[in-house]
Amino acid sequence: MSDKPKIIISGYGRMGHMVEAALHRQGIEPVLATEDVCAVPADVASECICIDFTTPEAFRANYPTLALKFKAVVVGTTGWYDIKDDVFAAFAAKGTTLVWASNFSIGVNSLFAAVERAGKVLAGHGYTPSIHEVHHVHKLDAPSGTAIALGGIVESSLGLKPEITSERIGEVPGTHVATFLSGADRLEFRHEAFSREGFAEGAVAAALMIDGGVSGIHEFKDLIL
Repeated sequence: MSDKPKIIISGYGRMGHMVEAALHRQGIEPVLATEDVCAVPADVASECICIDFTTPEAFRANYPTLALKFKAVVVGTTGWYDIKDDVFAAFAAKGTTLVWASNFSIGVNSLFAAVERAGKVLAGHGYTPSIHEVHHVHKLDAPSGTAIALGGIVESSLGLKPEITSERIGEVPGTHVATFLSGADRLEFRHEAFSREGFAEGAVAAALMIDGGVSGIHEFKDLIL
C-alpha cells in the first residue's frame, strides 16, 4: 500500500495544473482534478485531502460540502474572508482539518514575518504605512487576499491602518510592497513572484503537513513561522 497522501484538486485551471505538477514532483498522483468537487463520492472524499484553488464564488458555495465530505482541506482560494467565521465553524463542527492562506508562497510568508517585526520596531516613531499590490488581469478580487493580510499585520504591529492600492496588469503573477514612510526615511519590503509555482508548492507542503499529523484549523503562516 502506498504511503503517499490521497489528494483531490478542486479547480483545474492554471493553479490546478500547477498543483498537479507540484504533486508529481513529490511523486504523488492526484486521485482526481475536478471543477465540480461537490460531485466527488463521499466514500472517496473521506480518504482524501482536497487542495482548493477555485474562485471566491465557488468556494463560498462549496465549503459546507468540503467540510462535510473530506478528510482535510487546503484552501488557496481568496476573496471569502468576510465569511471566515462561518467557514471555520463549519469545519470545526465536522472535525475536518482546514489549512488556509491568503498566499501559500514561502517567500510571502517570510514577508509577513519581516513586516510584522518592522512594524513593532517602528511603532510610535512617526511612520505612515501603505501597501501596493499588482496582479494579472484575471484575478477576481482586489485588493488581493495577501495585501489584506499584510494590512492586518501592519495594523496590529504598527498600530496604524495602511492604505492599500491595487493594479491589474497583463499576466503579472503577483507583487506586494509594504512601505513605511517618515519625514526622515522610507523603508520598503517587496515580494515579487516570478510565477505561480510558489503558491502551488506551498499548498502541497500544507497537504503534506496534514498527512504528517497536523489537525485543526490553521493559517499556513502559523505552521511555518
